[in-house]
Amino acid sequence: MPVLESKLDTRSEGFKQNRSDMMEMLATLDDLYAEAAQGGGEEATARLRSRDKMPIRERISLVLDKDSPFLEISPLAAWRSPFNVGSGFVVGIGVISGVECLILGHDPSVRAGAFNQFNAKKLMRGLEIARENRLPYVQFVESAGADLRGSADEDPEAAIQREGEHFAESGRLFYEITELSKLRIPTISLVFGASTAGGAYQPGMSDYNIFIKHQSKVFLGGPPLVKMATGEDADDESLGGADMHTTISGLGDYLANDELDGIRMCREVVSHLNWRKKGPGPSLTCEEPRFDPEDLLGIVSKDLKTPFDMREVVARIVDDSKFEEFKPLYGPTLICGWASIHGYPIGILGNNGALFSESSEKAAQFIQLCNQIDVPLLFLHNITGYIVGTDFEQGGITKNGSKMINAVSNSTVPHITIIVGASYGAGNYGMSGRAFGTRFAFIWPTAKIAVMGPKQMAGVMTIVTRAAAERRGLEFDEEADAKRAEFAEYWAEERSKGLYATSRVSDDGMIDPRDTRIIIAMALSACHNGPIEGTKEFGTWRM
Repeated sequence: MPVLESKLDTRSEGFKQNRSDMMEMLATLDDLYAEAAQGGGEEATARLRSRDKMPIRERISLVLDKDSPFLEISPLAAWRSPFNVGSGFVVGIGVISGVECLILGHDPSVRAGAFNQFNAKKLMRGLEIARENRLPYVQFVESAGADLRGSADEDPEAAIQREGEHFAESGRLFYEITELSKLRIPTISLVFGASTAGGAYQPGMSDYNIFIKHQSKVFLGGPPLVKMATGEDADDESLGGADMHTTISGLGDYLANDELDGIRMCREVVSHLNWRKKGPGPSLTCEEPRFDPEDLLGIVSKDLKTPFDMREVVARIVDDSKFEEFKPLYGPTLICGWASIHGYPIGILGNNGALFSESSEKAAQFIQLCNQIDVPLLFLHNITGYIVGTDFEQGGITKNGSKMINAVSNSTVPHITIIVGASYGAGNYGMSGRAFGTRFAFIWPTAKIAVMGPKQMAGVMTIVTRAAAERRGLEFDEEADAKRAEFAEYWAEERSKGLYATSRVSDDGMIDPRDTRIIIAMALSACHNGPIEGTKEFGTWRM
């Protein structure tokens, strides 16, 4: 397999500026990660420890195999929202007793582990990852249920108007946990504290339950609710304590003496699952790239209009920097080819410009070929979208772009997406964006995701507004439009930023570019818990 050449000039001013900008963004990222790791803060953590309870991240670190990594999912959920950064839940993939598991942990230091719209979305994403990749599901439960507290300062009518969800849409959590069990994907609950309502149903739906003596309490309604509903005066222990559930109700399967004992039992339960991966292991030699991963810091400019060659990224993440390019002379705005990462074969698609008819057709053929040989796909985004214009429409860009989207939609091999730069419009779809069932999607700090660029969006709105005024015979207010355009551009820019996307759980996390290779490798390993099978069937597309 050919070795990629690098033309990257690490001594150029452009590279140095890109690296400096990236380091500044990574410093911000580190601060946010640190904030997320603090959970509810020092005072809340101290209260936990005073009750002989460990913070959630400490619990997770102890259940993992020694020196094994933890791939955290959406660690910055709820940034720039009224909730704590991280949203009060920790979700990720880690190895327990030699088995890759999806781990979810409620953080009791953040609003008693209560559910909110951000951590609920994060939890559902964790369940989706477990189901799609056939990962045993381990949850550390300690939750007060739904967060019923509102803001005393907020107008109730305004809150109602802002609300976008209804209770009738809830409950999918219960379905998904049950679905895992139906698919013979084990579900394990270790209950660390009081778990009420939805928090109670999590162990209720699990295959294996571990309770901790004098600490675990599980009930649909706690003593205050029971008193209000029935008039009964009930105490915690008799209503839902660990002893009661392991001796009377039968909800608890194992009774631990303390948290460490519970974690030990959790590891034992995983060890007896007789778990085997159904996908093939690495089939090729794992060799480090020939080019320094540090170089990844200086490839992409903050100004995403500045072009770069995606091959420079590929050369620094694939084994031995070897890449067999497919159709290198045809549709050059999209690179396609085969490589391996940590010994796992992979097909790679990367943007080097807008998608034209030729590059779209090349992509569709390449995706078909990878499905024929059961090879996962990696999509590296820096895409402004499909090319537009009269000549291109007459040349069939809509038809050919649709072929690419059809191929992506029907492909059944695992897709992994890394958004390096721009990911705009239907280009995001054609490159297997989050809406297309990609197994994992991570973004670099330079990422921007939106329907189009902010200036283009504001400009389009001006053209449409001006045309509407002309049709009605009205005078176009230039001053008012300038103010509207400025406002629209500002909000479009803010909402296109990678941090905004990751805070809304629209990807699986913002990553340091230098970690790209290992994160892809961990994702590939997780994918191979299930069979890797490409489809031989594709939807009809116009030839």
